[in-house]
Amino acid sequence: MIPEFGHFSLILALGLSVALAVLPALGVYRRDALLMQTGPSIATGLFVLLAFSFGCLMYSFIQDDFSVAYVANNSNSALPLQYKISAVWGAHEGSFLLWTLIASGWTLAVAAFSRGLTFDMKARVLSVLGLLCAGFTSFLLFTSNPFDRNLPFHPADGADLNPLLQDFGLIVHPPMLYMGYVGFAVPFALAIATLTTGRLDAAWARWSRPWTNAAWAFLTVGITLGSWWAYYELGWGGWWFWDAVENASFMPWLMGIALIHSLAASEKRGVFKSWTVLLAISTFSLSLLGAFLVRSGVLTSVHAFAVDPTRGVYILVFLVLVIGGSLTLYAWKASGIKSEAQFEWNSREAMLLINNLLLVVATASVLLGTLYPLLYEVITDGKKISVGPPYFNRVFVPIVCLLFVAMAVSPFSRWRRTSGDVLLRQHWPFLLATPVVICLVTYLVATGIDLIAIGVETLAVWILVLLARHWWQAGSISSASQLGMMLAHAGIAVAILGVVVTITYSEGRDVRMNPGESIALAGYDFTFEGVQKVRGPNYLADQAEFNVTRGGEFVAKLRPEKRFYSVGQNVMTEADMDPGLMRDVYVALGEKVGDTAWAVRVHVKPFVRWIWLGGLLVALGGFVTLLDKLYRRVRGLVSNNVVGTAA
Repeated sequence: MIPEFGHFSLILALGLSVALAVLPALGVYRRDALLMQTGPSIATGLFVLLAFSFGCLMYSFIQDDFSVAYVANNSNSALPLQYKISAVWGAHEGSFLLWTLIASGWTLAVAAFSRGLTFDMKARVLSVLGLLCAGFTSFLLFTSNPFDRNLPFHPADGADLNPLLQDFGLIVHPPMLYMGYVGFAVPFALAIATLTTGRLDAAWARWSRPWTNAAWAFLTVGITLGSWWAYYELGWGGWWFWDAVENASFMPWLMGIALIHSLAASEKRGVFKSWTVLLAISTFSLSLLGAFLVRSGVLTSVHAFAVDPTRGVYILVFLVLVIGGSLTLYAWKASGIKSEAQFEWNSREAMLLINNLLLVVATASVLLGTLYPLLYEVITDGKKISVGPPYFNRVFVPIVCLLFVAMAVSPFSRWRRTSGDVLLRQHWPFLLATPVVICLVTYLVATGIDLIAIGVETLAVWILVLLARHWWQAGSISSASQLGMMLAHAGIAVAILGVVVTITYSEGRDVRMNPGESIALAGYDFTFEGVQKVRGPNYLADQAEFNVTRGGEFVAKLRPEKRFYSVGQNVMTEADMDPGLMRDVYVALGEKVGDTAWAVRVHVKPFVRWIWLGGLLVALGGFVTLLDKLYRRVRGLVSNNVVGTAA
């Protein structure tokens, strides 16, 4: 009966989401304060129902209820408890239930923490969020019901969770990613609600900023965790592959940066008003596009959840309605929204405009590289083409390098106008000395000089040095927003250094090794001691043992595995590594290639941890901005009237 309770709860949730979409909007239309105030209560009920439904599905996994088709397809009685729980979102149906639950959570948060809004604006925002929740819940019930039964006959045991997903990464990565994806629905709803009034002011931007920062910070954590997970789990030693679904999360992240900076300009100076609204619409639209790519079956990816075209058609129609409707409203209303503030080419406004343009172009280049293979297949009647790292490296990297230049000097810019002395003359000794120092250090510690790497490293160090100089000149941090900005910029610089050094100076070899043999790599000696059989909770593994030394001194004992999961007849590589702040020593065990010989992959990766350290610093910066007292003093969004007027 528990799955039926979960299913019935979903049906009730659909009814409440429709009510949330209709009743507050009807209250605005009729100027009925009572109807406008129904939103928070409905949002609370919606979240409770979806949380109960989610709990019912989790209970089915924990209790090994294989009469539920989704449980039977993605679990097994021998699966460890932590993976039974994370298996709830390990495939399509459960992952979208989590998506919908998180959407209702953001809706409840808006209802609970929006006291500064007028009744009419709060009602408009909740109505838009209710409409989105109705679409998500309908998708669950009509195309992706996680409570479908295998009745009257069901398997005695489940097919097991994909071994690739039997990892801590599944526990933390999707929830963080979805918090970011769905969180952008809040600034989207604010943008749509504001467009219906036809008026934009600084209060709108100020109220939107914390929601945007929070969603973007969660998405940053999700992307960082995904990169880390791919690095240690896939056995390739890579941290980013320009996979289509990786790009699907990267695009709203880039557009979210543009939105954050544009909101800052709209709040402080009243510029870029209509552009900011368009960015809010575009950011959430890219989140929906990511859902379409993952769940439509139009691409093949280790991340893709679905192969049913029906689901893809539903999401495509929903995407067209949401994006098309919002852009139509924007075209109708935006012409009346004007920015009258003036600024010069060397002002902070100009810097933010350059930032926005570069980010939009960078996002467009990623979007083109992601969708072009799909369009090519349609146009050529089935012929396939792939777009890989060479395209992205040649197109995307130069754009972001220009962005890093703007980032380095932007903390010193001023609103309206910035003197040339502040922008350049005070900093030229640092700008000249940095590449010289980097070249010297590279010559002393590396085997060769890579001019492109030197150039990008110089940009990263410029960002860090100029941030430190800005802090020193200011004497103190004036607000949580400023501290968050500095942490985020410093995090990006740290990540840049990690990326460049790892790509340029990593060393790796694929070799055939017998027990007792050794190989040397980057000053380390790897000695293969042999292989033994080990048994896990639901797998049997060949576990190798490697002694790693440097200059005759012991460094680490690594035990990579080749695991065999008997239920699904799957073989998985589990790499092992000795992590460090300055380098990772990484070993992956391949196939057996002789009586005693094995294929082995070894890597030494300098600064690779800086990539994820930088990502976490960036996310921390986003979260720190939420502590700014300014956001808690927002009063009113459109007017100071209690009810306001309907547009």
